[in-house]
Amino acid sequence: MTLKEHKKRMRKLSDKFVKWIGSPFSLIVHTIFFGIMIALAFSDIGFDKVMLVLTTIVSLEAIYLSIFIQMTVNRHGEELEEVSEDIEEIQEDVDEIQKDVDEIQEDVDEIQKDVDEIQEDVEDIEEEKPKVIFEKIEKNLQDLMNEISELKNKSIK
Repeated sequence: MTLKEHKKRMRKLSDKFVKWIGSPFSLIVHTIFFGIMIALAFSDIGFDKVMLVLTTIVSLEAIYLSIFIQMTVNRHGEELEEVSEDIEEIQEDVDEIQKDVDEIQEDVDEIQKDVDEIQEDVEDIEEEKPKVIFEKIEKNLQDLMNEISELKNKSIK
């Protein structure tokens, strides 16, 4: 049996033991046991002998119970640490997503500016001669193509 398997088996055993100790059935068993020990103390066996055995049993049980409880506390501490690490990773992901959203918003703002410029140009074009109109359209298209190319390069990076 490997060390990892041994630890896993001990964890399961300690979980079962701690769960049983905290159950109503355990309370009943302990109450019956203490009742029997008190009854024996007043029998012919002798009060001192019974109390010595009872004290020894209770002390050993307390020692083992504290060990099992500490094992459970340690395991819960490890689990909390893992959850904390997961939360930190999620927060980092949220921060990255927020940066991406901010960059997208900047791109949208730039596109909106371009749309506004085009709208202004369209209004100006309606008043200008056809040759000038085509030159402006050509220039605007070229500017848009350049900006689209830049946006594509940004998104690839």
